[in-house]
Amino acid sequence: MEKRDKVTIIVHSGDLDKIYSALIIANGALAMGMGASLFFTFWGLLRLKKGGLEKGPLSKMNMLGLGRWMVKKRMKAAKVASLDKLLADFKELDGKIIACEMTMEVMGIRKEDLRADLIDEYGAVGTYVQEARGSAINLFI
Repeated sequence: MEKRDKVTIIVHSGDLDKIYSALIIANGALAMGMGASLFFTFWGLLRLKKGGLEKGPLSKMNMLGLGRWMVKKRMKAAKVASLDKLLADFKELDGKIIACEMTMEVMGIRKEDLRADLIDEYGAVGTYVQEARGSAINLFI
């Protein structure tokens, strides 16, 4: 199968800095005219819960939340867009979000717990493989 000009990212981690990384890369790809799909699974899927986007810890040096606070302050000073803004831009640029149904079952997450306004599709490993198969770039974050 010929690979399309698209990036597919598995968003496994719910850590604040890793969610930022996934969205910045995906938005960059979209801005360059590529397609982009985010497959949210396990702790990454928790960020799609209502009110859950900003709740992730920092992956390193969280220091009981102090490191997270310092990073958010530095990002604001550097005028890095908020996660809400990055997600809104991602959707506006036609980015696709897939929520992992297996993770939902394992972690007891119901569709009504998630932000339906963000999710384009609910699927499992086959859905991800189909997305990845048609992508030139595949990442695991």
